[in-house]
Amino acid sequence: MVSPKVIPWGPRTTATQAALREVAGSACSPAASRARNRCPPGVGKRMLAVALARSAVGAGPRVYFTTAAELAAKCHKVAVEGRWSSIMRFFAGPRLLVIDELGYLPLPGDGASALLQVINQRYLKSSTIRTTNVGIADWAGAFGDATVAAAMLDRLLHRAAVVGIDGPSYRLRSHQPHADNLRKGVIGHAG
Repeated sequence: MVSPKVIPWGPRTTATQAALREVAGSACSPAASRARNRCPPGVGKRMLAVALARSAVGAGPRVYFTTAAELAAKCHKVAVEGRWSSIMRFFAGPRLLVIDELGYLPLPGDGASALLQVINQRYLKSSTIRTTNVGIADWAGAFGDATVAAAMLDRLLHRAAVVGIDGPSYRLRSHQPHADNLRKGVIGHAG
C-alpha cells in the first residue's frame, strides 16, 4: 500500500485521493496502467508525476524519468548511429517510464514516430506516466501527424487514469493578477 504522504493532493485536481493512491499502487503493476496529466503550466504536473515515480521506486521496480524532447533526441542519435534496437530495449526496460513535457516543444520530424515506437514497445507490458499541457483534440497539431497522434492516444488512453489539475501557476502565485491576464491571452490564442 502506498503511503498517502507520497501523493500530492489539493482541491485543484480532478482525481480523488483514492484514485491517485490506486494509480500510485498500480504504477509498477503488470497490468500496465498509465497516468496522464493534462494541465496548464505551473500547476503541479511534474510534481505529481515525480511523486508517483518515487512511490513506484519505493516498491522496488526500475523507473526512468525523461522529457519528450530528450527521448526524441536520444532516439534520433542512436538511429543515426545504427543502434535502434538498443534504445528500444532501453526504453522497454523500466517498469515505469515518465515522459514529461509532452507537447511543450515541437518534436523533430522523426521525434513523434520515435515516441510512438517507444510507447508501442511498452504497450500492455509496462506503465507510462506522461505530462502535457496539450489537449487530446490538439495532438495531431502537436505531433504534426494525425495518424501517429491517433495511434499514440489509442495506446496511452487504454487502461489510463487521466488526472487534470487546474488553477493558478505555483511559480507565478505572487504575480497572480498579471498571470491571469497572460493565461487569458494564451488560452484565447490557443482556442
